[in-house]
Amino acid sequence: MLRIGMFLGNRYEIISKIGSGGMSDVYKAKCHKLNRFVAIKVLKTEFASDQSFVAKFRMEAQSAACLSHPNIVNIYDVGEENGVHYIVMELIDGITLKKYIERKKKLEIRESIEVTMQVARGLEAAHREHIIHRDIKPQNIMISREGKVKVTDFGIARAASSQTISSNTMGSVHYISPEQARGGYCDERSDIYSLGITLYEMLTGRVPFEGDSTVAVALLHIQGEMVPPREYEPLIPVSLEKIILKCTQKKPERRYASATELIEDLKKCLSMPNGDFVKMAPLTNNSPTTIFRQSDIEQIKRGSSRVSVEEERRAEKAYQMGVEDEGDGYEDEYEDEYDDEYDDEFDEDDESDSHFEKIVTYIMIGVAVLIVIIVAAIGLRACGVFDFGSSDTTAESSDSTKVTMVNFVGKTVEEAEKEIKEKNLNLTIRVSEYIPSEEYAKDQIVEQDYKEGDVVDRSTTVTVKVSTGSNKLAIPADLEGKTEQEARRSLRSAGFTNVANAVQEQNHETIAAGTVIGTNPGIGSVIDKDAEIVLIVSAGPTVKPVEVPDLRNMSEESARAALEDRNLVLGSVERKNSDEVEKDLVISQSVEAHSTVDEGTTVNIVISKGSSSVKVPDVRWGTLKEAREAMSKVDLLIDVRYEYDDDNPKGTVIGQETSPGESVKKGETIVVIVSYGPEPTQARPDPPVQEPPAGDPNGGETVPEDGGAPAA
Repeated sequence: MLRIGMFLGNRYEIISKIGSGGMSDVYKAKCHKLNRFVAIKVLKTEFASDQSFVAKFRMEAQSAACLSHPNIVNIYDVGEENGVHYIVMELIDGITLKKYIERKKKLEIRESIEVTMQVARGLEAAHREHIIHRDIKPQNIMISREGKVKVTDFGIARAASSQTISSNTMGSVHYISPEQARGGYCDERSDIYSLGITLYEMLTGRVPFEGDSTVAVALLHIQGEMVPPREYEPLIPVSLEKIILKCTQKKPERRYASATELIEDLKKCLSMPNGDFVKMAPLTNNSPTTIFRQSDIEQIKRGSSRVSVEEERRAEKAYQMGVEDEGDGYEDEYEDEYDDEYDDEFDEDDESDSHFEKIVTYIMIGVAVLIVIIVAAIGLRACGVFDFGSSDTTAESSDSTKVTMVNFVGKTVEEAEKEIKEKNLNLTIRVSEYIPSEEYAKDQIVEQDYKEGDVVDRSTTVTVKVSTGSNKLAIPADLEGKTEQEARRSLRSAGFTNVANAVQEQNHETIAAGTVIGTNPGIGSVIDKDAEIVLIVSAGPTVKPVEVPDLRNMSEESARAALEDRNLVLGSVERKNSDEVEKDLVISQSVEAHSTVDEGTTVNIVISKGSSSVKVPDVRWGTLKEAREAMSKVDLLIDVRYEYDDDNPKGTVIGQETSPGESVKKGETIVVIVSYGPEPTQARPDPPVQEPPAGDPNGGETVPEDGGAPAA
């Protein structure tokens, strides 16, 4: 068995187990090379060492890999790793047609026709490649969520050959064709028969032939009369009933010769439901005769030989679990019984078997004579004519033809077979059904058809029912605190099947939102494994309405405290200049003050960086240096213009272009006027407006000496 998370072929990661069959398990996996999800069919461990099973498993891939059609499940890869044989195929998001029928009881007429046409198109593509499916039935037909129909499981498909006669009856007995039931030659028309049975079930909700055993059902396919589907469902159109009856004729030559012909009639049925266009082939006795060679007869005799008890048990187990679709050998079992008891009835329907019938008849006569002799001997012994040295242990003696039944209930099949061998009872154990049981553990025998103490013939087959274990499970106690996905995985691991999407949300003051806080039924409850379990998930604490405080003119810390008092959250803090609000106080808030919001709501604020305007200082009558310092303190720049002044010494600021006290934007330049001393008597050029080079101790300005004009 594969583990979740392991890799196959260093490429396929196993995600989950999605199904199980008689021969194999199916897993959902992810292909990391192509980044897509796939289905991987893995041969079960108990069959991996059986070369016949391995060969059949590989045959599925070889048969289907060459097929590429929208109505056939694609095969991507096949491989083997550490004794694990696997096939990688397309993952279908949907259900089998069998489950779909069980849910709807029966399908609408148009829907049934459309499903049949899609299956027929898939078979049409397979038959073009000379591949016969040999096991068409609702269990092997997938319906995706989009309504796409795909045929899967070519596990018993085989390339058609006109020289092939098989003694192995393969396929599910409720859908098997008469020629398959006989172990005879199969061709494309065998698939058409099975598809006809499937269409019958879609329309009526039942299969045409039911019986107490696989042999009984097989016999009905060969010689039983089918109840016309319109007797169960009168609304079925006449033409559709004729299509079903033509598909399910006992003789292949009276059926549709190809899937293409069947598709054409189904199309006509949609447009002319009561039309008389289905042409039935007349009954004739000129069927083609198959010449049996001696080697063919010997091959059929070998194929009809009794299979081992272990093979019967394993095959019957697979059949009763509803996984006979993989052809695990149950067909050999019922064919053996058929060969022993019903050959003379089958041969009446097949003139080509006349020579072989004589041989079988001679054998049956010999067996009958032997039985008469044995019965006579028993009767004579009962009359005292013969004495075989009877004792109290005669029922268990190998010389007796009768044995006393023992009690197998509570034992496993293996234990029962061991007891049979030890007591020399010569009985055969056959599992008829696997059922849940509260009283008996898994794999223990629950019922047997013969009671303890019954006297039965030697070689009697004892039919038993085996426990699958209790159908009740306890809801795991460790679900609380897990996420939804983690909880669902835990429930599936525990064996529960109905844990898909049922979720109920509840507020919780301490457990985080999205976390499981309980289940319905409650954690620890013992319930059926198929019962629905509702996950109760936390929606977080209960939300209460609160009033938003007015944060304006508060500091950042005061605003935070005011919000926290009401279970609100301080969000982003933005800073802007403001002429109205002092620096470091709140200018505005994202949620209006005194409005009502839920607890936990986030409120963003804007804080003042202070005014963007300043008042121009009065720098007159000071030095240039003092003027620079005063302007710098209020984030203003300074520009100097020189003028001659008779009243103020050089370097004195005698004026400014922007009046003191006037409001201006920060960073603006203020022009100041600096004295260059008295104007000299000799005419000179006007002093420069720009600042002279630094060096003068009076404000760092250099003024020309001797009354000369400032240097350019």
